[in-house]
Amino acid sequence: MQRISYRVALGGIITALCLLLMFLTGVMPLLYLALPMVAGALLLIIVSEIGTGWAVLTYAAVSLLSIFVTFDKEAALIFILFFGHYPILRQQLEKLPGKALVWLGKCLTAGICFAADYYATIYVLGLKELAQEFAGLGRYALPVISVLLLGMFLCYDYALGGMLLFYRNWFKPKILGRSK
Repeated sequence: MQRISYRVALGGIITALCLLLMFLTGVMPLLYLALPMVAGALLLIIVSEIGTGWAVLTYAAVSLLSIFVTFDKEAALIFILFFGHYPILRQQLEKLPGKALVWLGKCLTAGICFAADYYATIYVLGLKELAQEFAGLGRYALPVISVLLLGMFLCYDYALGGMLLFYRNWFKPKILGRSK
């Protein structure tokens, strides 16, 4: 059992790094999707080191603070609705029996989260022009964009798996000097 001070310190460091990345979305607008992805991936460290409960607390802290710190509210919204909680939820989804059920759960989660982000962007952030742009692209625009988002999600999920292996098998033993 790790001491509470270790958990609080690690949670604070990861929260600060995530907030820095979220703040940088306002400085580097081209990375408004990539930086929340990396911020979410940092939560894998909390899940791996401390557990899901502390990861959820860290996610909640980053989500709440990113609303105030981040200039790009769209980046904060996509972090809150997908990239922040998916690395935590991914660990639970991987425990489902059978690969087909695992992938179905992952794809359904991604689809629901991306749809929630789309509607929250339109109705919460008030970007009704986004819906008009999609309507102007034709009736096949949303299905094509949905397939592209699913492809991006599959790449992100694969990258999260690789980052978790990298952390456990190389970074933790070689840099931190701990194998467990």
